[in-house]
Amino acid sequence: MEESNRQKKIAGILQGDLSTVIQDVMRKNAVNNLIVSVTKVTVTPDLGYAKVYLSVFPAEKSVTVVKEIVEMGHEIRYEVAAKVRHQFRRMPELQFFNDDSLEYMDQIDRELRGENNPIDNPDLLPRRKKS
Repeated sequence: MEESNRQKKIAGILQGDLSTVIQDVMRKNAVNNLIVSVTKVTVTPDLGYAKVYLSVFPAEKSVTVVKEIVEMGHEIRYEVAAKVRHQFRRMPELQFFNDDSLEYMDQIDRELRGENNPIDNPDLLPRRKKS
């Protein structure tokens, strides 16, 4: 089912405010040499839950960073709720997930540039039999 305009608006507001709050929390906890960005936010039709997808650089630390953010979820939700209290009737529950889509695209790019590139070497592709 397609998202309603209200869901899209709330997701956009949450994405902007979550990114600033997460940066502040990371700075407050003295986490250096780490970039965390909110890549996507989706809100359920009843506006009760929001799925937050996080991208972490360097990618090796992404699992541990997302676990730490999940543990600090109540604090993050409270700070975001304070920022949006005049815009929302109810602050959605936040669920954090690791977004590995950039790693997936990078893997595909590396495979296409490697020696097993089907564009450069069409012999790698299975031949179609003409009947």
